[in-house]
Amino acid sequence: MPLKAIHKCQCPVCQQPDEHPDKLVHHRMNLFLSRLDEQQRRWYAGLESLKIGHGGDRRISMITGLHVETIQHGRQELRADLADRPTDRIRLEGAGRPPVEKKIRPSSRP
Repeated sequence: MPLKAIHKCQCPVCQQPDEHPDKLVHHRMNLFLSRLDEQQRRWYAGLESLKIGHGGDRRISMITGLHVETIQHGRQELRADLADRPTDRIRLEGAGRPPVEKKIRPSSRP
C-alpha cells in the first residue's frame, strides 16, 4: 500500500526560512496524521484544537490541511465521548458509497 503524502504546514512560522522548534513539531504531527484513518485524523485534530482553545480550529487547519469543519466535527465527537461512533468500523452504518448495481432495462424491442 503506498504511503500517503505528508502535508506541508502552511502556518506563518513554517513559512519562514529560519529554523524554529515548531517546524519539527508540525512535521511530526503531519507524519502521524498520514498514518491514521479518516476518523482518527479528525479526532486527533479535534484534540489538538481543544488544547489550543479559541482559534484552535483555524490554526490546526493551517498546520494539517484538514478543513475547519472536519476539525470542528472531531472536537464535537470528542466532547460527546465518542458516544455515537462505532468501535468496529470507521464509518457509520449506511455511510459511504452505495454498492454498485447494474441496472437492467427492459428491452424496447418486441
